[in-house]
Amino acid sequence: MVNVIIVLILVVLLSFAVKSSIRHFKGEGACCGGGSGTVKTKKPKKKKLDGPVVAKRTVEISGMHCQNCANSVTRALNGIDGVAARVNLHANRAEVLMDRMVDEDELKHAVEEAGYGVVDIKAS
Repeated sequence: MVNVIIVLILVVLLSFAVKSSIRHFKGEGACCGGGSGTVKTKKPKKKKLDGPVVAKRTVEISGMHCQNCANSVTRALNGIDGVAARVNLHANRAEVLMDRMVDEDELKHAVEEAGYGVVDIKAS
């Protein structure tokens, strides 16, 4: 009887662990916000450029695990004058529009200062 109770407890704990892991890998968990539950973060405001788009870059990013990560990268890139970025968490990339030429090192530095890695930067 004791063995049955122990097995039931283990099954319940395992089911909670699997459920939490699935949420984490879907980017719905609280991996970067700490604590438990879903991280509720404000979506960064869409940035509008002052002038016409003169360049586009695709930045491949490593280390993003949740929407909070994507929001942090978006804010970091949008903090650069002349840059408007849209980050796709599931593709691990940012589409960057520029109304003036911005050095790729500056884009890379902004992403790395936010705590993520840059795999590649390509002209789009």
